[in-house]
Amino acid sequence: MAFDRIRFTKRTMVSFLAATCSTFAFAADPQTGGVLRIVGTADIDHFDPTSAALVTSNNFMRAVVRQLISYESSTDENLRIEPKGDLVTEVPQPSDDGLTYTFTLRDGVTWNTPSGPRAIVAADFERGVKRMCNPALGSAALTYYVDLIKGMGAFCEGFAKVEPTVEAMKAYVEGNDIEGIETPDDKTIVIHLTETAGDFVYMLSLPTAAPAPIEVLDYLPDGPDYRSNFISSGPYTVDEYVPDGRIHLVRNPAWKAESDPLRKAYVDEIDITLGIQPDAAIQQLQAGDADMTYDITIPPATLHLLTAGGDDKLLTMSVGRTAFLFVNTVSDNNNGALKDIRVRQAIQYAIDKAAIVQQMGGSTLAQPQNGIFGPGVLGYHEFDLYPSEGAKGDPEKAKALLAEAGFPDGIKLKMPYRNQNDLPAIAQTIQASLKKAGIEIELTPVAAADYYSKFMTNPLNTKEGNWDIAPVGWSPDWVGGAARSVFQPQFTFNGTHQTYNYTDYNNPEANKIAQQAINATTSADAARLWGEVDQLVMKDAPVVPYVAEKIVLYRGSAVQNFQPYALGAQGDWTNVWLDR
Repeated sequence: MAFDRIRFTKRTMVSFLAATCSTFAFAADPQTGGVLRIVGTADIDHFDPTSAALVTSNNFMRAVVRQLISYESSTDENLRIEPKGDLVTEVPQPSDDGLTYTFTLRDGVTWNTPSGPRAIVAADFERGVKRMCNPALGSAALTYYVDLIKGMGAFCEGFAKVEPTVEAMKAYVEGNDIEGIETPDDKTIVIHLTETAGDFVYMLSLPTAAPAPIEVLDYLPDGPDYRSNFISSGPYTVDEYVPDGRIHLVRNPAWKAESDPLRKAYVDEIDITLGIQPDAAIQQLQAGDADMTYDITIPPATLHLLTAGGDDKLLTMSVGRTAFLFVNTVSDNNNGALKDIRVRQAIQYAIDKAAIVQQMGGSTLAQPQNGIFGPGVLGYHEFDLYPSEGAKGDPEKAKALLAEAGFPDGIKLKMPYRNQNDLPAIAQTIQASLKKAGIEIELTPVAAADYYSKFMTNPLNTKEGNWDIAPVGWSPDWVGGAARSVFQPQFTFNGTHQTYNYTDYNNPEANKIAQQAINATTSADAARLWGEVDQLVMKDAPVVPYVAEKIVLYRGSAVQNFQPYALGAQGDWTNVWLDR
């Protein structure tokens, strides 16, 4: 994945709580060296920054990929969401009435190419942007950029007609330019926008907007050859990769500390072990056999014990993350029942959000959610179009709506879920609450690594009715005002299917108001407009929000300087040191 929308307000987006002040107790002096041991359950989604989309992947990218803009890892909730120059010397102010941005690359920024270190140049940035719309494996975040950067839409239209082979894609990239990106010399990047967008610099912090070395054009995007010939621009590079097993990072010999103000790279190596179950992962951290987690959700029972014991290595972050059921309005299951808004409204009333919050560990870890924007996102506000006492659901109201829609005896729906962490228990909680309203749920477990990449994002599974409702999560893609990054990829459709808008949902009125919010000149106006968008979407009931999540992090006792990296919702691998 993966923002203050128009005007960046430092209060919004990432809030941070620590159990005790001793959470931030560090060793007296930074310690260089050692192996940082990280444990996780599922494999990384993509090595290629162009297509990386998961929040957890941002931590891997932080170590091996640099962007024009990034963030300082910090325990200061304001500091860590301020954009900072990463590959560039500073965050520029736009010119030309807000339509033009000019960036200057730092001295000493380099690629770790097979032939040795080579300078990162302005043309590498344009190449990275071009790759976003490659026809083999493009960017899930493409929609943010394609109509905003002048000429990118035309470039991508042409790219869509190219055969998805290495040779054809390379020829197109090398033979065509994006009108709105100028590279007058190796150090200078000039970007022209089609409209003012106060959040543009935050978009440039995403891995998908990272520069790309020319060598990557010789491989299929994120293919086996790409991964085995990985070229790093960060302080670490890939030494070994075993799918679903291990990722081993070592120091990148081409990286220069003086060229990187955001990463200190204290540890010598980073070893990521995958396939570890949550309970085992926490036990390894407590025993000193591991240092940090990758994608682990602490089981509620374990979390309760850690909290009760006052463990000062616990840390809670709120990152605007929400969870909801996406409703399949495309398939003809049950004679197209879910195309009827009354059936979708019945699901809204039937779900027991309070029970899910309890299952997740209680109110310190989650809260009932009623809209598409979570707490901390500009546009979030308290409203509930489908209220129930105590957020426990209203089965009788749901039954009445089903009967009105022609289903007096109830309805049976298919629901897949990720077989990971506490998600099976949450799926069963959803199943139990909907059953009270006469909605029978058939549960289907899907491997966590396949759930999004192979199941949910395959349009055939939607069209053929392999699912009716599906629990999904969403985290804003960048820090700051993040409403666009929630709304645009999931709830807009311009004729081209978007990866995470599974049903091609679209509301023209909501789109119109969202555009006004994007162009708003004050945070107050943007918040009001995004709030209107939220209510318009929820009137259509394309999704059933149920919780706004908080992230609980835990680390081993040897980890010092555990500073949150906002985009990754985790301690920054590149700035911790080890005291052992």
